[in-house]
Amino acid sequence: MKEITDLVSKAEKFLKTAEAALELGDYDSCASRCYYAMFFLAEAALLTKGLRASSHKGVISLFGEHFVKPGIFSREYGKMLNEAYDRRLRGDYATGFDIEEEEARRMLEEAREFVKEVRKYLTDLLQLEIEN
Repeated sequence: MKEITDLVSKAEKFLKTAEAALELGDYDSCASRCYYAMFFLAEAALLTKGLRASSHKGVISLFGEHFVKPGIFSREYGKMLNEAYDRRLRGDYATGFDIEEEEARRMLEEAREFVKEVRKYLTDLLQLEIEN
């Protein structure tokens, strides 16, 4: 349980960092922090089913299989996580393909929604009391 609450807290912190990066005009860092906020919540959700993955793609795949396919979360959430992963890779590693402001703003909104909904699921499921 502590690992889940730690992941949720970390996701919340990364969202705040993403907001700060956006305000600074660092859109690549914003995209990276948005992805990680979503990734940590996906990991936390997987832990509720006793699942772990050894890679980012593994987490994304397991989240789709155990949470999107059965309808716990809509297909849109699986798509958001996949696209966030791709943008994070581009923002962190690509040269000449920077994340644009509009894309970073959209990604931040998606990350906020993803974190909010997955956090609600975790809170309802586990009756968690998570500090912000």
